[in-house]
Amino acid sequence: MSDESHIRHRHKAEGRDLSYPPLPEALVVGVYDNHTHLEISDGDDPLDYREQLDRASSVGVRGVVQVGNDVETSRWSADMAAIEPRMLAAVAVHPNDAPDYAARGELDDALQIIAELAGRPRVRAVGETGLDFFRTDESGRDAQFRSFEAHIEIAKENDLALQIHDRDAHDDVIRTLRRVGAPERTVFHCFSGDAELAQLCADNGWYMSFAGNVTFKNAGQLREALEVAPRALLLVETDAPFLTPMPYRGRPNAPYLIPHTLRAMAEHLRTDVSMLAAQISSNTELVYGRWDSEPVASPPTTPIGSVA
Repeated sequence: MSDESHIRHRHKAEGRDLSYPPLPEALVVGVYDNHTHLEISDGDDPLDYREQLDRASSVGVRGVVQVGNDVETSRWSADMAAIEPRMLAAVAVHPNDAPDYAARGELDDALQIIAELAGRPRVRAVGETGLDFFRTDESGRDAQFRSFEAHIEIAKENDLALQIHDRDAHDDVIRTLRRVGAPERTVFHCFSGDAELAQLCADNGWYMSFAGNVTFKNAGQLREALEVAPRALLLVETDAPFLTPMPYRGRPNAPYLIPHTLRAMAEHLRTDVSMLAAQISSNTELVYGRWDSEPVASPPTTPIGSVA
């Protein structure tokens, strides 16, 4: 069973509503989705990446950063960004996959492939990389640290942004960045810390990207962090197909649902939605560059398949 099939099977068993939510009201000022996984099909009627992007464009989502989690999905992300003007790519081995690669004796080879992909056109970030002490126990942490440090070096060597996955590992992530030196543009994807971590990020000029979970009722800590984060360091993302914002929590997420998260952020910050959108759009282009700064290639005669 593929990962996507496993996800759908598990969600059906949980009684989850697998229909995609309706289109939200379009934004007046557009934004970008800082982090999404369009290679993962979800829902009762999975959407092709082109339909995902068409829906996003229709509500004011100007483009997405398509993020790889392993060699296969990173290669797919780089291939798709090369031919799709609304997509840029990030490439990496996810921290939870690093121990598996290491156990098979394949981590060094995987990191070499990521380094090669990092030089491809329209690959603008290395990620998601970092540390995850929630799903990986002590036995796999050496591989996570080795992988994280290698990704940091790849980002710096290629002058790319770094997208960090940080789960239950805040102190070690900060220590690693300080010890080896963070890339100039460092992003805490799906920011999961409190106000104290937000202040640390602010002090170091690191970007904080908020996902749909900032809208959850029990996410008071995230909203406190949002208040601390300087507007110039804010980004917004879906992490689709996960973390669907309210009022559709639990249903499949997609880039076109960004307006729900952005409006919730603006409401909490007591600011105008369009002003916040303009700021976040500018921030995103400072991190990754413009989506139209590199031309896209002609699509191949044989369509690139989705990741199975």
